[in-house]
Amino acid sequence: MSAALSVIAPGIQTTVQDLGRVGYQALGVPVAGALDPVALRLVNALVDNEPAMAALEFLYQGPTLQVNTHSVRVAAAWSDIEVLGEPARRIPPWQSIRLTEGTRFRLGATQGSVCGYLAIQGGLALASVLGSQSTYTRSRIGGFEGRALGAQDALPLAQPAAETRTEVRLSAPPDAGPPDRIRVVLGPQDTHFTEAAVASFLADSFVVSKDADRMGLRLEGPALTHSQGYNIVSDGIATGAIQVPGSGHPIVMLADHQTTGGYPKIATVISADLPAVGRLRPGDSIRFRAVSTAEAEAARRALEADIERRARNVVPAAEGSELNEAALYATNLVSGIVSATDCLSDDVP
Repeated sequence: MSAALSVIAPGIQTTVQDLGRVGYQALGVPVAGALDPVALRLVNALVDNEPAMAALEFLYQGPTLQVNTHSVRVAAAWSDIEVLGEPARRIPPWQSIRLTEGTRFRLGATQGSVCGYLAIQGGLALASVLGSQSTYTRSRIGGFEGRALGAQDALPLAQPAAETRTEVRLSAPPDAGPPDRIRVVLGPQDTHFTEAAVASFLADSFVVSKDADRMGLRLEGPALTHSQGYNIVSDGIATGAIQVPGSGHPIVMLADHQTTGGYPKIATVISADLPAVGRLRPGDSIRFRAVSTAEAEAARRALEADIERRARNVVPAAEGSELNEAALYATNLVSGIVSATDCLSDDVP
């Protein structure tokens, strides 16, 4: 039997994603990659992977998987890992766990982020397409057959067994909440809008609409008025570009965005704030603040330093840090309240 994770239930839009397919937009090939590259890099650190190694990304609710190999070590970002069976165990986000053959486990609902990640020690034995394992479903390239996972799929593993070692956790996990204002560099077509529209864009709040996916976030709020019409000669689109079509409602372009477009772009989200934008859910509020290119570059350097600091601060997982659900259900609840310490068991394996 080849080493694999079998998909019992696929979750919502579970795909293989790494840091993206860089360098091919001139040929019409989108970058794709993780909506939250910060989470991807940090969760890989917990299972001794290279930062850019591909993981499973899921939206809202993760998959249920079965270990069909000797053993595997995994860790999740923005989601618990629920180990099914007797006893049931729940592993918190940002903590590694070694699971043995036959074990079934489920990734829970995402916490504070639209997307969650499962890193697998050693990665997946999948072919790269143009230097990346990232899935771009619109063209059915990369990842697992170019598509989201389905029930009964078998994900091939690059490593058949995980060594026995102390499990670890991040001592300082990132905060899922976005900053008060998302920083942008105005342009390249901000002059295609009235002065009042630019002022409104930077002063007013917008809400992420239900029309949001890996391609982009459509925002609801004040309509932004064009001064020179809403059609331009199509030009290149960067991740984070904010297009404004004829409706006047901005669209923030995300990982799966098209490579060119013909609507004016009022601004571009700086790369340091893109992971926070990638975590946003429909209904979340968003505001913008203009910064200079120099400030954007400094913010990116600060983010890189923060990621490296957090990745270095990996510490042993505390004894009893796994939630023993059997103990929880056996506890006598009084008026719906129970001490959290009663839910932890020192004899959790």
